Amino acid sequence: MAAIFQYVLAGLTLCGIGFYLIALWSARHFLRAGRPPLGFAPPVSILKPLRGSDPAQLHAFESHCQQEYTGEYELIFGVADASDAAVANVEALRRQFPERRIELVVCPEVLGTNRKVSSLVQMLPRARFEHVLINDSDIRVEPDYLARVMRHFADEKVGMVTALYRPVPGRTLGSRLEALGISTEFMAGVLTARFLEKGVHFALGSTLAFTRQALAAIGGLETLVDYLADDFELGARISAAGYRVELADSVVENHIPDYSFDEFMAHQLRWGRSTRSSRPLGYTGLALTFGLFWAMLGVVPAWYVGRGGRWALALLAAAAVLRVAVALAVGLPVLRDRYVLRDLWLLPLRDVLAFVIWVGSYTGSRIHWRGEDFVLEKGKIRLA
Repeated sequence: MAAIFQYVLAGLTLCGIGFYLIALWSARHFLRAGRPPLGFAPPVSILKPLRGSDPAQLHAFESHCQQEYTGEYELIFGVADASDAAVANVEALRRQFPERRIELVVCPEVLGTNRKVSSLVQMLPRARFEHVLINDSDIRVEPDYLARVMRHFADEKVGMVTALYRPVPGRTLGSRLEALGISTEFMAGVLTARFLEKGVHFALGSTLAFTRQALAAIGGLETLVDYLADDFELGARISAAGYRVELADSVVENHIPDYSFDEFMAHQLRWGRSTRSSRPLGYTGLALTFGLFWAMLGVVPAWYVGRGGRWALALLAAAAVLRVAVALAVGLPVLRDRYVLRDLWLLPLRDVLAFVIWVGSYTGSRIHWRGEDFVLEKGKIRLA
């Protein structure tokens, strides 16, 4: 049995090595992809739903007001409660940038279990322009962000543009592990999906830019008020409606909270169950991507059986080298993540925990989100 287990682990390791090679090619393909020239700059309404405040929030808001964009744009913030702590940052932003059109909308109606989408439904009527861009409250952008995102809409077949994001970890181990996973695992998966599926057929909450025409084709934001992964659903539905979804070459930035280890695991478990519900087949296939984990595990039966140790160590070395190569290829030239090199030594721990989280995501459908407990069913959430 130990020998059979050894062969199975070797096969899984080889699958993981194959994934790493494809991920490396996918990163290269993204960097070399042709993109439309800068210049098309339609008016755009930026919608930012808010809930609570953090020390980096105002800085993130400021980056949206410092755009080198030739077109017109407006910022519309939304809160469910006028007493929300984020309101003070919006007011400070107004004083700092009086030349910008900045509006605050109070969204008291609860239209579904996803309160963020509920706010967005109430914010959208205040938007003046045909092109709309939604991103999270903690997203910081570069001065050429709008120019690089909106240029894709020069092609009328494009219905949505999304973007990768670069995590900025906090001081805790949980925060650093989450950031490392985003840069070297999640983003590598996004680029690989883009390459294998010959395009992007989903979207990331870091940037959801779309036309009203594309939104109308899927029935509006109202159809998403009970979905947890609203960003994924929005991109998937716009793609299914016949529009093209593009991945911009602008990388935005978000700060990862100082999660305790337990908070990190809970957040990752919620993320895993959400992804499993949204992309069940793809999520099951993640089992074939844990190359370094399978290689580390494969050394155990080789030692127990007393043969095949050299092959097991050779596979471990190959998997480790390629895992590091993927981390560097995605983390440095694609994301320009200055923390990847510092935290490379955490990769084995991160990959072991990734497997534990993957298994754990199949053990139930309950999630904890924004202080409440929900049950997740086919992408939708309901109060537990």
